[in-house]
Amino acid sequence: MRFGFYSPYLDTFGGGERYMLTLASYLSKNHMVDIFWDDPLIKAPLARFLKIDLAKTTFKKNIFKKNLLEKGFLTLGYNLIFILSDGSVPATLAAKNILHFQVPFHFKPAPFRTKLNLKRYKYVTTNSNFTKKYIDESFNVSSKVIYPPVDVKSITPAKKENLILSVGRFSKEQLHPKNQEVLIEVFKEVYKNANDWKLILVGQAKKQDQKYIRSLKKIARGHAIRILENLPVEKLRHLYAKSSIYWHATGFGDDEAKYPERMEHFGIATVEASAAGVVPIVINKGGQKEIVEDGKNGRLWTTKIQLYEETLNLIKSKEKMFTLSQAAMKNSQRFSQEVFLRRYEKIIF
Repeated sequence: MRFGFYSPYLDTFGGGERYMLTLASYLSKNHMVDIFWDDPLIKAPLARFLKIDLAKTTFKKNIFKKNLLEKGFLTLGYNLIFILSDGSVPATLAAKNILHFQVPFHFKPAPFRTKLNLKRYKYVTTNSNFTKKYIDESFNVSSKVIYPPVDVKSITPAKKENLILSVGRFSKEQLHPKNQEVLIEVFKEVYKNANDWKLILVGQAKKQDQKYIRSLKKIARGHAIRILENLPVEKLRHLYAKSSIYWHATGFGDDEAKYPERMEHFGIATVEASAAGVVPIVINKGGQKEIVEDGKNGRLWTTKIQLYEETLNLIKSKEKMFTLSQAAMKNSQRFSQEVFLRRYEKIIF
């Protein structure tokens, strides 16, 4: 069979690309797989950064930049084309098509041409029920939720230390900022009652993010807080292994109903932390609520006071910490790569 994959965001090396290329890599073992991107030199760094084997995939010129006639002719030869949507619905004449959404776009009713193009898509998939709610309303579809693939097998716990970990890009300009300054503020209060604990903030950062990072370092000065930029995957896994608590604050201060795009649309880092037995204490917004069941495999919070109190309660109770840690590890298996691939096999073949 012949498969095609397209993401307009491919050069961002993000979660959506990991989602799409995990499936592409798997299918390439036994089928022809083309990835539409004008610059084939992106293949090696993409595979290296995302830790995905793309050796058997072929990078081809982006057919979705062609005119309608050319696009129709070129897509006609594919058994299936998978598209990671940027909110648009590209026209395609492949035998079967899948349109995937990572972002909870919320639009006015879709225009006629979009509705027409949608008829060519066998399935619309989303990365969470949170995203599904907005996509279904915007496009008048019934999308299928297939959670992102998390390589939980590669993440294992080690002897736990008094560490609170948070993972997320350092930026105030992106779609959904991680609000690390909020976490620093709360940790300063936690530290007054637990001064043998440390907070480690890990995240990707670009040149334009340095101003924000400098501001974080300034407010963290004098406290047991480390800020680590662009950490290699192996070192991040080592931190997961020895950390005890995982924090997440994306969406804090924003109205979820008005600005769903500012929430965490799923939360891969929360699953990765859980796989290592790190107890998640995460904000009760967006896709986080689908990963963490409050009191069963982690804790959910809404206010800074709740984050402070839940963290101290856990620090003071080793028994509760252990119970939630074990439950978090078990829960992480719901989001494994194997589960992801089985679900896609059912709708592809």
